[in-house]
Amino acid sequence: MKSTEVYINIEQAIFEEESDDFMAKVAEKREEIKALLEVGFEYVYEKDDLMFFRKRK
Repeated sequence: MKSTEVYINIEQAIFEEESDDFMAKVAEKREEIKALLEVGFEYVYEKDDLMFFRKRK
């Protein structure tokens, strides 16, 4: 049992679930888009000439 518990703890530490909480930002200009990408935001979609980005909290 002890050895199994060790492997379970290792697995939980390595594959810890990420939070589903995001910060969202909207950009319209190239400079805004570039700035968001540089700080780790990821592109989600575009609508009405606006680009939507998200980043995990």
